Amino acid sequence: MPLILSSTSALVKLLELREVNHIEFCKIKSLLDDILQMYRSPELNAILKLLMDPTWVATGLKIELETLVNECKTVSCRIGEIISLEGEKDQKISSYTAIPNEFFEDMESSWKGRIKRIHLEEEFAEVDEAAEALSIAVKEDFLPILSRIKATTAPLGGPKGEILYSREHDAVWFKGKRFVPSVWAGTPGEEQIKQLKSALDLKGKKVGEEWYTTLKVEEALARYHEAGEKAKTKVLELLRELSTELQTKINILVFASMLLVIAKALFGHVSEGRRRKWVFPTLNRCHRFKDKDADGMKITGLSPYWFDAAHVAAIQNTVDMKSLFLLTGPNGGGKSSLLRSICAAALLGICGFMVPAESAIIPHFDSIMLHMKSYDSPADGKSSFQIEMSEIRSIIMGASSNSLVLIDEICRGTETAKGTCIAGSVIETLDAMGCLGIVSTHLHGIFDLPLRTKNAVYKAMGTECMDGQTIPTWKLIDGICKESLAFETAQREGIPKPVIQRAEELYHSVYAKDPLRTYQPKIKHLTAPADVHVSDKATEKQSDDAEEAVGPLTESLNPVEKLHMEVENAVISICQKWLIELYRRKNALELSAMKCVLVAAREQPPPSVIGNSTVYLILRPDKNLYVGETDDLEGRIRAHRLKEGMQNASFLYFLVPGKSIACQLETLLINQLPGKGFHLINVADGKHRNFGTSDLLLENVPLVR
Repeated sequence: MPLILSSTSALVKLLELREVNHIEFCKIKSLLDDILQMYRSPELNAILKLLMDPTWVATGLKIELETLVNECKTVSCRIGEIISLEGEKDQKISSYTAIPNEFFEDMESSWKGRIKRIHLEEEFAEVDEAAEALSIAVKEDFLPILSRIKATTAPLGGPKGEILYSREHDAVWFKGKRFVPSVWAGTPGEEQIKQLKSALDLKGKKVGEEWYTTLKVEEALARYHEAGEKAKTKVLELLRELSTELQTKINILVFASMLLVIAKALFGHVSEGRRRKWVFPTLNRCHRFKDKDADGMKITGLSPYWFDAAHVAAIQNTVDMKSLFLLTGPNGGGKSSLLRSICAAALLGICGFMVPAESAIIPHFDSIMLHMKSYDSPADGKSSFQIEMSEIRSIIMGASSNSLVLIDEICRGTETAKGTCIAGSVIETLDAMGCLGIVSTHLHGIFDLPLRTKNAVYKAMGTECMDGQTIPTWKLIDGICKESLAFETAQREGIPKPVIQRAEELYHSVYAKDPLRTYQPKIKHLTAPADVHVSDKATEKQSDDAEEAVGPLTESLNPVEKLHMEVENAVISICQKWLIELYRRKNALELSAMKCVLVAAREQPPPSVIGNSTVYLILRPDKNLYVGETDDLEGRIRAHRLKEGMQNASFLYFLVPGKSIACQLETLLINQLPGKGFHLINVADGKHRNFGTSDLLLENVPLVR
């Protein structure tokens, strides 16, 4: 993906102040080159044309495509003529054996590598000559003294000397510990010792008793600093001149930067959407919601947007909406999640984005209104019910027949009887309006009201009875559900048993004769797993069939794709059986099928991996593999790619439940992948057999040596 400027407003300010540095210039050139690359590519050219108008809206700048392309070429070429770009190696830092490398690194790194050398040949020559003269002065004045000290010093307690870089004073001096120049008169090196004088700072004060220099070294240092300052001044002058030149191109730079921001956002959305198995919806511009034959909104296979469908088997629902839904269901049955999912899908759809579903037909709503739980506002002197009524008023006043209205647990914050009547009246109003939407509620008295509705339909979140327990299915069904699962939920959250038993008694004393209540009196522990998992047999079959599938699948693939396929199947084959055994021994929930995800060259892992333990493999350009584990996959990939030759490496990863298991699987793969014909560069890491603290260690897993 393109490199985006951190802030276009900051760039404009830097250009106006003539303070753009070489890094920002490199970023500017990179984004301009990305625009040109999009223009030259037959596939991306069409996308570039489509992005012109959104960028116009975002920036307020109307720029024609040909003008944009021509200006990008001009500015990119101009920057390339002046700025030293990454990969150019004609500006090495000076290096001499007698002088610490840190000195030259600090003195020259502030200006070398900024401007192309062709513009600074004279300055480079002066700095090189001054650096060589400094090296000669240090050798002639300091080395004889060092040699003399080493030749005559006793093993313990004698004088010591060394040439050091004083960073505080930007100087290279001789430092002598327990060294007294007057004592050394009449010995070899006497001439150099006589030339020594105490080192002084910029204010002429003595630096210390141990620091010495000579007149020749000080003159060489002054010459070197003067040459360096001259070169640095010339670099700043050229950078400011280029900033002045580009001030006339600010509109082009702002437009190009915003265009790539939009392109990057779209690329990230589609990449993540494809990985999560989302789809592009069909947008329906027909708004005949009052018509019984209207297309309405239909979303098949809708899943919560916060679940990763590529890794988690979430419950999916089909929503075929041609009018208002009155939704009921138990606590924890998925009502709120369904409303959030529908809202997100509709909003994404009308914006032209992918939606978390298998297929979707979404009308072009004029507004989408979502009301969730309200909270009180002490600053405004309003209770939670007052806040809710204020929001309901806004919905009623702003909605139309072309709106989507979603209200979760209407009138939950007031007395039941009057709250039920207000809810019924709101439902009648929305039904008469003809909008699409959902109103969810636990106010079952609504169904006893004489509502005047024509189009509203009753929907519920399903439940089922298993082993004497009523549990939610999280599936949208037709009808009414008056089961709240309130007692089961209270027990699951730790309410004392006597409290719940008394609640049962009170319930039966008042509501036992209500034939519509479906409460189950016998309370048992309620388990409500969030995910649907595949069985052991299914995962074992996936593991056993993985290697058999490699042959026919890889015949038509290129070498990189073939390696990816072979590695993925080998990883699944090795890890799946081990994980099944681990889950069986720990009596855990059934294991979901393994899924390896590829992070190709120049790509980054998706946000869904943040905070999760992962095992990863580097598919190096030299065909060798590296196996590792981490809780920060993005940071680890970035660190690996900073190494030489690894910029285009691709990665394969899979998520695991915890760092302990990740460490064990890392060791397992390191030890067993070589037996399947793969060459690893970190085989030695496989000796760490006791990584992790899981109950199931690797002693029982065969190792291939």
